[in-house]
Amino acid sequence: MSNNDMMEKEEIFSKVLRAGRRTYFFDVRSTKADDYYLTITESKKFTNDDGSFHYKKHKIYIYKEDFSEFKDILSEMTEYIIDEKGDEVISERHQKDFKKDYENEDISEEIISNKSLESFTDIEFDDI
Repeated sequence: MSNNDMMEKEEIFSKVLRAGRRTYFFDVRSTKADDYYLTITESKKFTNDDGSFHYKKHKIYIYKEDFSEFKDILSEMTEYIIDEKGDEVISERHQKDFKKDYENEDISEEIISNKSLESFTDIEFDDI
């Protein structure tokens, strides 16, 4: 059996959740014994200093014998968070219309100007 045939046999059903820099892959896969299990993969995009990017992936495997308890605990935890904090995102960075706001723009501009002046060397032609 070729690798493509094995991959087609292994991946039975998939869903993708894109969430900002993170993407979650939910895949039903098949074991050698032709039973099913679930993999959840988190893929997070990172940008390098040179502008290129790479992904870091973390994967968990959930087997049928753990589904019921996993589902119950996941449900309990998500309900707890919603009950305690609501479903509104608190972090400003996660708001769709987020713009970095300086408390005092005059001070911020002055700091930026001073940093520019610090890196500037004033040379008189008489000094040369």
